[in-house]
Amino acid sequence: MATPLARTSSRLCGWLADRKLPTFLRAPVYRAYARATGADLSELRLALADHPSLGAFFIRRLKDGARPFATDPNVLPSPVDGRVQSLCPIERGTVLQAKGRPYAVAELLGDEGESRELEGGHAWTIYLSPSDYHRIHSPVDGALEVLRWMPGALYSVAPKVLLRREKVLSINERAVLRLRTDRGPFFLVAVGALNVGRIRVVGVQPHGPAPSPPRRFARSEELARFEMGSTVVLLSPRGGFAPTPELRVGAAVKMGEPIGRCGAP
Repeated sequence: MATPLARTSSRLCGWLADRKLPTFLRAPVYRAYARATGADLSELRLALADHPSLGAFFIRRLKDGARPFATDPNVLPSPVDGRVQSLCPIERGTVLQAKGRPYAVAELLGDEGESRELEGGHAWTIYLSPSDYHRIHSPVDGALEVLRWMPGALYSVAPKVLLRREKVLSINERAVLRLRTDRGPFFLVAVGALNVGRIRVVGVQPHGPAPSPPRRFARSEELARFEMGSTVVLLSPRGGFAPTPELRVGAAVKMGEPIGRCGAP
């Protein structure tokens, strides 16, 4: 579980992020944030002053067409903006966190049976920095049949931290989303982090169950969001998607860009 200090820090950051700013201060504050983090303000759908708080700015929406999705159904688009931290096969029930550090798929998902379903498949880990768009869009056409909220720690998921710690992704707070697709199950795990204790799933109350009957999400439709930046882990079973040959660890990706292909080597 998260330490009291980490929990208090995250709650304080969330409280501060939710405070409404006077209208005259919003544009200067958000421009300063953008300069400090590298956020691209040219993509904003709304005017800066229309974001009432820093929290609202974190989950800012983009202009229509800012993130075109790959249309080929055999291509897996990235569900987020971010940087690739790990690409690996799922072997002997494990995947890699970063620089060859393995952890168990069953620990990540909280289900041993689902881990066995994924054996022989592939996994992607993508880190969202404070500059990135923080909404998560479905990379597949599928129905949300399982939503599992996993309590845990709130360690930082910054790349340098993943290199130091043996495990982070499988012990931090996270939301496990299982999507039923024509190619079988597809998993998206939204991993929380220090100061990022809030993960929201579209159409679901905080920490609530998946809708019944399962809600369908079209590819590119908004699926979830981080109320600050964090990490997503994608897992596809054998015979599903595999990373595209040209994709490399450390590469920056934009939501909608191809990161996998059905039948890729």
